[in-house]
Amino acid sequence: MGMKMPAPEYRSKPLFIINPDSGVTPVNYIVSLGLDLRRDLDAVKSLSKFDTETIINQNFNKHDVFIAAGGDGTVHTVATKLVDSDKILGVLPLGSGNGFAREFGFKMNVNALMSNIRKAEEMPIDVIEVNGQMCLNVAGIGLDSFVAHSFNDIKLRGFFPYIWLTLKTFIQLRPFPVTIWCGGEKILSEDLFVVTVANTRQFGNNAFIAPDARPNDGIIDLVLIKPFPKIFGPVFVVRLFTKRINKSKYVKHIKTDKEIIIEAKETRMHIDGEPVNSDGRVVVRIKRGVLKVLKTSRNKFIPHKFITGS
Repeated sequence: MGMKMPAPEYRSKPLFIINPDSGVTPVNYIVSLGLDLRRDLDAVKSLSKFDTETIINQNFNKHDVFIAAGGDGTVHTVATKLVDSDKILGVLPLGSGNGFAREFGFKMNVNALMSNIRKAEEMPIDVIEVNGQMCLNVAGIGLDSFVAHSFNDIKLRGFFPYIWLTLKTFIQLRPFPVTIWCGGEKILSEDLFVVTVANTRQFGNNAFIAPDARPNDGIIDLVLIKPFPKIFGPVFVVRLFTKRINKSKYVKHIKTDKEIIIEAKETRMHIDGEPVNSDGRVVVRIKRGVLKVLKTSRNKFIPHKFITGS
C-alpha cells in the first residue's frame, strides 16, 4: 500500500482583505472579528478601492494568496492587481450577489477556505477587457446597468433592496438603439432592452444570464435581450434562475473570441456590478488565462497545482 503524501504547505499566510461595508453589516462584523482572532492568516480592513490597491501593493511580495472578503466589487478590485502575476485569488463572500464566489464554489466558511489553500490547487481563467477595464463576471448596458447605478445611490444593501430596485427599473424600462460589430463586421443594429458581455454564467444570486459561459474557454459570451411584452417579465425571471434564458425567442446568444464593438446612445453601463459610464462606444476583448483562482471542492473546472516554495 502506497503512502499518502502530505498536502503542500503554503510559503506565507494568506492575506484577507476585508470590505467592512459589504453585505449585511452584523454578519460582516462577526466574520471580520473571527478573522482578526486567527493566527494562521493575516487580515486587514479596506475602506476604499484605493485602500485595497495600496494594501496589495505593500504586501504583494509577502503573500502567495490574496483573499477578497467582500462582494463582487471587492473581488474585482483585488483581482485587478493580481492579473498577469503568479499570485492566487480566493474569495470569502460577504456581498449582496456574490456572483464570482458562487461560480467558483467559494463559501462563507473560513475553515473550508484554509483547507483549499493548503491543498494548493489553482486554475487560470480568462478576463474580459471592457474599454480597458477588467471584467471577471459580466458587464452590460440596459436593465442590469440601470439597476447598478440606482443601487449605488442608496444606502441599503442585500437581496431584497436589489429585487425591489430591479422591479421598479423594469417597469420604467424602455428599449435603446444598439449597433454591434464583431471582428470588424456589423452583426446587429436594432433596439434592445439588455446587452450583456459575459465571462461567467451569472450576475449573482444564481441569476444565470449566460448559462453556457465558461471563464477558461477563451470565448466572450454576448447576450442580447430584445424588447418583449412586459407581461412576460415573470417568465423571464423564471428562465433566468433556471438557466433557460437563452431558450427565449427574445434572446440572442453570440459566442466569439474576436473583438466586439458596441455603440449605444445609452451611456450608463456596469462592469462586475459597479456602475460606470461610456462615451457611447464600448470595446470588448478577451485575455486568456491571465488570472489564477484558488481551486475549491465545489469548483468543477480543471485544477492546476501551484508551487509555493519551501
